[in-house]
Amino acid sequence: MKTVAFCTLGCKVNQYETNAMMQKMIEAGYEVVDFETKADIYIINTCTVTNMADKKSRQMLRRVKEINPEAILVAVGCYAQVAKEKLEQIPEIDLILGINEKNDIVEYVEQASKNTYVSDVLHQTEFLDFGDVTYTEKTRAVIKVQDGCNQFCSYCIIPYARGRIRSRKPESVIKEITDVAKEGIKEVVITGIHIASYGKDFDIEPEYRLIDLLEEIQKVDGIQRIRLGSLEPTLITEEFVTRLKKLSKICDHFHLSLQSGCDETLKRMNRKYTTDQFRHVVELLRNAYPEVHLTTDVIVGFPGETEEEFNKTYEFLKEIKFYKMHVFKYSPRSGTVAAKMPNQIDGNVKEERSNRLIELSDKNEKEYNQQYIGKEVEVLLEEREGEYLKGHTTNYMVVKMKTNENLENTIQKIIVQ
Repeated sequence: MKTVAFCTLGCKVNQYETNAMMQKMIEAGYEVVDFETKADIYIINTCTVTNMADKKSRQMLRRVKEINPEAILVAVGCYAQVAKEKLEQIPEIDLILGINEKNDIVEYVEQASKNTYVSDVLHQTEFLDFGDVTYTEKTRAVIKVQDGCNQFCSYCIIPYARGRIRSRKPESVIKEITDVAKEGIKEVVITGIHIASYGKDFDIEPEYRLIDLLEEIQKVDGIQRIRLGSLEPTLITEEFVTRLKKLSKICDHFHLSLQSGCDETLKRMNRKYTTDQFRHVVELLRNAYPEVHLTTDVIVGFPGETEEEFNKTYEFLKEIKFYKMHVFKYSPRSGTVAAKMPNQIDGNVKEERSNRLIELSDKNEKEYNQQYIGKEVEVLLEEREGEYLKGHTTNYMVVKMKTNENLENTIQKIIVQ
């Protein structure tokens, strides 16, 4: 039996699509092995969200031939979609596949010829449905409901890698979630490239949006938690929160993409909101969910970001007090508007600003966690770490429980110490 190993870089959408490709290879008679072991075929699901992601994709691709020089090496996904010419210059790579080609991974691999297959995604209008996907996690299933993005933020390459918005049919989503519930999965994570756009491409009346889908997912027996992937602030309205609050399975953890706390910077980024509008979104969520944890992404060193603009961002972040912040140093992406902007920021300045925000984020997380000492929380126990079982609360706090019992994939009430 031929063996295949997978490496996934990037977001939860990539994790979902790797699981889908893995299932297709298993059904075709291949054995999936660990990436660090010798395999006949290596498939790397690449990421291109930052320059660092590009670099990591190239590094992983070059590593494979050190493990097994005779293996077939496949580069697939977002980096392959936007940079096929660069990958064609790496002689170790046997096969380069774009986004659309993931669904036919077996057929391409079995051709076993050195080639590139990257179809145009910019004009694709239909969601590429993988069907039901087998999950490697025992407790949580990532469910892809949407692909593509129409936002065209000035710094972002993803619309070119993923194409325009395409929503998965509700009945397909519900079928997959129903099936994973029957397998004992307790939590689903609803993900996509821009899930706030879910349903906007449907030509139906009345309109069908993300909140309508969530109301249907709520009805699926067996699923106890519904966790949402990254959300655009523009999705969060009073009506949305009012309807969301009625869904008992929704986790009180929301990742809101901020990117900057300065209105001038947001405008150059082509973000579609102001800090006042973002502040209102935070108020809506905190009023509805008293224990809510909010996380975010922030870019420092965006072209033209003066010290004054950065200080506005810093003060806004102090005011909002996110549970965690993912801080990114801006890196120019060829083909984007921001890459051509004047007043690019020095690397040392980016580093200093990044460190300040990371320090603030660590302080916030520590203070939030300390509030729970002595309190009882419900934890979905997921995996063993020595004498402890580790899991997450609904608001995504990591909790460990000392026990020898086999309590994986159960929800336990635990007093935090």
